[in-house]
Parts: sequence; structure tokens; C-alpha cells
Amino acid sequence: MNERRHITVEGIVQGVGFRPFVYGLAKQNGLAGFVLNDTTGVTIELEGEPPALESFLTYLREQPPPLARIENVDCRDIPPKGEADFNIVRSQGEEERSVLISPDTPTCGDCLAELFAPDDRRYRYPFINCTNCGPRFTIIKDVPYDRERTTMERFKMCADCSREYHDPRNRRFHAEPNACPQCGPRVRLLDGRGRQTSDGDAIAQAAELLRQGFVLAVKGLGGYHLACNALDHDTVRRLRAKKHREDKPFAVMAANLKAVNQLCYLTDEEERLLCSYGRPIVLLRKRENIRIAEAVAPAHRYLGLMLPYTPLHHLLLADAGVPLVMTSGNLSEEPIAYKDDDALSRLGEIAEYFLVHDREIHMRCDDSVARAIGKQELLIRRSRGYAPQPISVSVPFVRPVLACGAHLKSTFCLGKERHAFISHHIGDLENYETWDSFVKGIEHFKNLFAIEPAVIAYDLHPEYLSTKYAAGVSGLTKIGVQHHHAHVASCMAEHGLEGPVIGVGFDGLGYGGDGTIWGGEFLVAKLSGYERRAHLRYLPLVGGDRAIREPWRMAVSYLRDALGKDPFSLGLPGWDVISEKKIEIVTSMMQRRLNTVQTSSCGRLFDAVASILGLRHEANYEGQAAIELEMAALEGISESYTFEISADSPWEIDMRPAIEHLVREVKMGSPIGSMAAKFHNTLVPAIVEICRRLRETDGLNIVCLTGGTFQNVYLLERVVPALRNSGFEVYLNRKVPTNDGGIAFGQATVANAILQWGG
Repeated sequence: MNERRHITVEGIVQGVGFRPFVYGLAKQNGLAGFVLNDTTGVTIELEGEPPALESFLTYLREQPPPLARIENVDCRDIPPKGEADFNIVRSQGEEERSVLISPDTPTCGDCLAELFAPDDRRYRYPFINCTNCGPRFTIIKDVPYDRERTTMERFKMCADCSREYHDPRNRRFHAEPNACPQCGPRVRLLDGRGRQTSDGDAIAQAAELLRQGFVLAVKGLGGYHLACNALDHDTVRRLRAKKHREDKPFAVMAANLKAVNQLCYLTDEEERLLCSYGRPIVLLRKRENIRIAEAVAPAHRYLGLMLPYTPLHHLLLADAGVPLVMTSGNLSEEPIAYKDDDALSRLGEIAEYFLVHDREIHMRCDDSVARAIGKQELLIRRSRGYAPQPISVSVPFVRPVLACGAHLKSTFCLGKERHAFISHHIGDLENYETWDSFVKGIEHFKNLFAIEPAVIAYDLHPEYLSTKYAAGVSGLTKIGVQHHHAHVASCMAEHGLEGPVIGVGFDGLGYGGDGTIWGGEFLVAKLSGYERRAHLRYLPLVGGDRAIREPWRMAVSYLRDALGKDPFSLGLPGWDVISEKKIEIVTSMMQRRLNTVQTSSCGRLFDAVASILGLRHEANYEGQAAIELEMAALEGISESYTFEISADSPWEIDMRPAIEHLVREVKMGSPIGSMAAKFHNTLVPAIVEICRRLRETDGLNIVCLTGGTFQNVYLLERVVPALRNSGFEVYLNRKVPTNDGGIAFGQATVANAILQWGG
């Protein structure tokens, strides 16, 4: 006797071939009924014999489509209707909306084969896609996810595409961005003034221009890239000068894994990361004597490599025959350009040609960046390919929360029920364009996920634009969250930890609870609160943001604190580039406490050491001195410097003995690589010793390492084993960046815990 079931499926189940999958599965099991998209996910009604119904449900849960992510399946019996067929019906929109949106996904193997098959009707068509691949987040305007709610709505499918779209046996069945050369978006090649150059094969022409040494602006999935031949030294240097990006490494796109292997060493985990659905830029160790221009990643042992993830990229790389620089289409510090007129205006002084297309990008989305630590992924930037996939939390949000994030590497987070929706990477909130992107992004996420926040969480720093945004919103419960508590909470929440734990928050800066600038912190933390139990010794930070751009200022602070002398009186080599007058001014400001704050920042300690060693006195991008100090550190060095820990509470880690020893070695002419390694090695026992003391006083055995300093692989590869060898259970950020890109997630979970349990 037939039975009928009403089934709702929640998760990432729209735009991933879920309805055709359900259709085929129902047909295989001889079941009648229907499937449709709605604003909570997918609704299915099935009618048939009980064994067939159970077989359907088992397969649905255990073997969904490759891009689907099922979070909940609810099934209930309803009266049979006597239906004889199964259909896909039109989507329904209702007031309650809780659908999850798929990230943009790379070109699948089937589409790639068609792309390069001369007898296929989509041969060399740069917008080929199917239900298993293609654009999602960047083209969606609203939910449910149907063509008319995407930027593909203007392209009416031709008869052939429409036949595929409506054929349940075709893998393009209900593929919303489905198109072909007859009916879909098209590519054009423009000159620097926006004039079309010819009617020929625009991609082949663009590839030839790249080989010849031109810089092109290439419209991709979530915005424009600036592209050039990565082997051409002069062109890469020219791009750097025009983009006003003096030293920060450029990303490189290589055609395939073989091409990547010729440039960098690859572990199995790094290969998996490169080929994953997220298709991030992966930081890989360079091979020796490669042909890549030195200006691609100056003073760096690593290259940021990615594989093509759109059909246009695959064609461009295949035609060019060389690896390409693919850096964000912007001027330094601006958000990535994604609208055509804006790109022509902003990038016209950089790019000599533009490879454009007429599929609109609704939401800009930069490339994601990751690296592998052992067999695990460490996200540095979570954006294209990851956002807006939510992170599930073990403690549900009691009220909808908006967390505004930090100032640098800005993201925001919306929390509702068991989901935290972390935005794509927005950038540093330092200009109107980035601010506008931040505000518009919040409104888009609120609409997509039907979240109207009742609570707003923000950083304590009064000058952060994200904090000022929160201050300007009325009618919401406002919760300020200390920067490093948010860092630790981000690590705790993604691992389902409620605390208390030992939280080690090392980074460049964060506004402290005592009005100073923190950054070398040991917290005993729960989600709902923390106690600061130890930190790096306070030193004067002179000149605010200028101290971040000029590491020599912190070197002066550390040298005067440890030795009572300045670099000139100590006779340190390599300091003739800094005038003695400047040092006198900074010293005077320090003594008079003029524009000077106290800081415990670990990032500023790295700056000081890099400057004392003569590696970097002035930084052209955030974290440059620390990165170059890591790059300089030699492998195989086990020695370290000494340090002291104060007896008072909170304990202070005093690095004066280390600085004193370091200066002696500098004056003796010791190798920089050896000194850089010994400095890194000094932090390891300092961290372990404080954690041991906290285990003795508080009985805690779980350590969360978080903050931008822990992007340093040299440090991580030593401190994690040292802690584990001392019996600690160690956690790192994996699903969100350990840098300020993860702050918003931490803020959201702290605010929720305070609402539930009090601060």
C-alpha cells in the first residue's frame, strides 16, 4: 500500500543540482510527487511503496550531489494523493527565508572537457557551466535561487539551452546560469579607453598581448584582476609601479598542477588545497632558480599560486602558455573593481587593455588565500569559494546578531540560530569605497539570509570605522568585545569549545581593556568573558599608525628599554638610512609621552627585531617586517635567547635579555638567518612556560593559538609540537582566518554567550 511523505531539506541545496538529483532518484525508485526550491531550502513530496521511500531517504542523506551540504532532513507522513508521476515545480517565495547559498565553484571536469572539444557546441565558450559548477554567490540577487533572481536574467536561453535545462537526464537540468555562444554572455577586448579592438577571438588576442608584455585588466568571477606575464621582469616591475604596490607579493595563476610543480614544492595537502572547491591562492615554497620574475614576490621564499577556476581563466592560461600574475584589480588599499565603468575609470592608468564580459557581477568577491600546516588547512583570507557558506555553531544564537569585525582585513558576520554567516573579504576600512562595500555587503547578507539583527557586536577601539558603524545603528542591543577575546573566541567557537581555555592572542594591535594597545596576550577565556593573566612587557609605541609603517620606531623603544641607548650610540650597522634627527625626535616624544601609548604587541616586537637586524626599517604593507623576519629564519637552528617572567600578576614576559643578546650578535656580525631563527625559537619556551603556569594555577589543559602572528609557519611548526609534548591539547583557527578576518565571527559568538550567560 502506497504512503506519502513530506520532506524538507535544509543546507546548501539550491544551485547545486539538488532538484535534478531528487528527480532522478525518485524516478529510479518508482516514486511520484514533486520537488521545489523555497525560501527554507528544498521541499519534496513523495508517494510510493514504503521500501522505495526508505531507499530514497537513505541515498539522499548519504550520497547527495557533490556541491550540496545537507544540514537537516525533516520527514513526516501525509495522506496519499494517488499521483502517478514526479515533477520539478516552480519555486515558491514565502515570508520565512532561511535558505543557504552556495559559494562560487570551479569549472568541473565534464565542462572542462567540453570547453576544449572542437566538436562541442560550447567549444571555447568562456561561460560554460552546469549544476556541478559555475557562478553562484557573485550573481545571486535574491532567493530562491532561480535564473530571474540572478544577473543571468537578461539572457534568454536559446532552444538548445532550454531543452537541456528542462531535460531531467541532462546535467544542465535546472542549471540557472546555463548558456551557450548563441544566447549567453560574451567577451570583448577593449583598449585602455574602453574601445573594442576587434571582433575576433578576444581571449586568444588577450593571451597574445600578455605574452608581448602588456598589462591587462581581466573581468573574472567576483571582480577584476590585473594580469601580466609572470616571467616578464620588466612588465611585473611596471605593474608594481602603476599599482602603487611596492613589495607585497602578487598572486600567480598556473595552468595546471604540472605547471605549479615546476615553480614550487608541493605536498599532498597543498595539492588537495589547490584543487579543492574553494580554489584558493595557496602559499607554496619556491623551487630554486625558477623563471618567475623576482618582483612577483620580492624577499619571499613562498609564491601564492592558484589554478584556473573559470572557463575564461582556463582558456587564457592555455592560450598564453605562461604563468600569469593575477592580482586584485585595484589601486593599493582600494576594494577590488567589479563594475565595468568603475574598472575602466580606476584601472585605466594601470591596464593597457581590458578583457571584459557582459555578465554582471552582483557582489564583488576577492580570491581566498590559504596555506597548509602539516595535513591541515590554515585560511589567511576567506572569500571566493568559501563565502557565504555558513559555519555551524554548537551554541545557537538566542537572538540574531550582527558583528562588525575589525578595521584591517574587514569582514562582518551575521548569526542566526545555528549558523554564522561570515562575509567575503572586504579589505581595510580606510577609504570610502571600502566602507561603502562594507555597508552594502551587510544589507545584501541581511536580505539573502532573512536576518534582521537584534544585537550588534563591535570592537572596543573607538576609532575603528566598524565600531563607528555600530555606534550609528539605533534600536539594537550593543555589545563591545575586546579584540583578543574575539580572536580566542573565534578559535573556540569553530571547535565547539565553551571554555575555560588558555587563549594565546598574538598580533599587531588591539585596543585593550586598560586603554593601552595589546597584542601579546594570554587569556583564561570562556565565550562569555576572560581574564588577562599574562602579556608581553609594555613598551612605548610612538606615533600611532606611523610606528606600524616605520618599524625602526619600535626598535628604538626596545633598544632604549633593554640597553638605555639608541641605534647610533650602539653602533648598529645598516642604520645610516634613518637620520639621527628622526631618532632624537622619537626619543623626545617617548620621554615626554607625546603621541605615545604603551603596547604589549607581539607584532611590534617582530617589527623591532627586524629593524635591529637591518632587515626592514620601513614597511610598505601591513606585517611586512614580520614576514621578512620569518623568511630570513634559517632551518636547523635550535638555540634561543633568554627571557624573564615577572612575579607580579598579570605576569609580564620580559624580552630585554633577548634584545641585549641579539644586539651583541649583530655587532659581532652573526648571520642574520641564525639570529632570526633564534628570536623565533625564544618565543616558543616563553609561550610554553606561561601555559604551564596557567595549568598549575587554573587546571587548564586546552590552548587556543590565535591572532595574526600565528600565520607564521616557522613559529607554528615549533610551538604546536612543544605544547603538545608538554601535554597540552592545542587548537588553531581552521575555518576562519586567525588574523583579523576572523574577528567578526569571534565577536558574534561572544555577544551570543553574554546574552545567554552574562559577561
